[in-house]
Amino acid sequence: MLRIYVIGRVMVEGPDGMLEASGLPGRQGRLALVYLAAQPRGVDRHELAEVLWPDELPDAWDAGLSAVISKLRKALGRVGAGDVLTGTHGAYEMRLPEGTFVDLRTAITELDRAEGAIDRESPDEAWSHATVASGIFRRRFLPGETGPWIDRMRRDLRDYEIRTFDVLARVWLAKGNPKAALPLARHVVDLAPYRESGYARLMECHLAGGDNAEAVRVYGELSALLVETMGISPSPVVEELYLKALG
Repeated sequence: MLRIYVIGRVMVEGPDGMLEASGLPGRQGRLALVYLAAQPRGVDRHELAEVLWPDELPDAWDAGLSAVISKLRKALGRVGAGDVLTGTHGAYEMRLPEGTFVDLRTAITELDRAEGAIDRESPDEAWSHATVASGIFRRRFLPGETGPWIDRMRRDLRDYEIRTFDVLARVWLAKGNPKAALPLARHVVDLAPYRESGYARLMECHLAGGDNAEAVRVYGELSALLVETMGISPSPVVEELYLKALG
């Protein structure tokens, strides 16, 4: 079985051993592996080159890219995975065998399953999927690296993490344990202070725990933020929770 890790510690576990980041062909080799493994499609050569050299493409970028891919394929070959990296018609693709584990793709799938399960009121199933996703999304993505694609990916990963913590909060609410849900909902607010749904979930936790006064305080926190930064009031959903807290 082939396992590829692109979040946190970048590495490949193949049938013939483990390929650590130190065994990849430099910075460009690591970026190429992560980008290709994260894509469920072929990647145009120019697109991949802009990932490897985000500031400015070198004059001989085409030859440089070919060299990076050749070295990466050789490194993958040392762990029995050299044939997964293919190049045809001016594009490269990771053609992964069935059953391959890629941590990013697995986490996204597990999050989707968790949200579906909690919507179906199956908290235990949702918890099982969400904990897998949470363990992956909380890792750092390519620390020390910069570039437009990396910045976009970090924003996407933060959004996935927010969704995961929200599911976990909903799980504990569904199981009648608002005390356990509370720090999870608070973390969502801390991660996304302008997202009203996070405040709504936090208010639900306080209301479920019988702390109406704290629910009112959270409403005031959101209201002050929205008025100060955007000159608007909270949404009707949040207003309804506020009225419920007032009794």
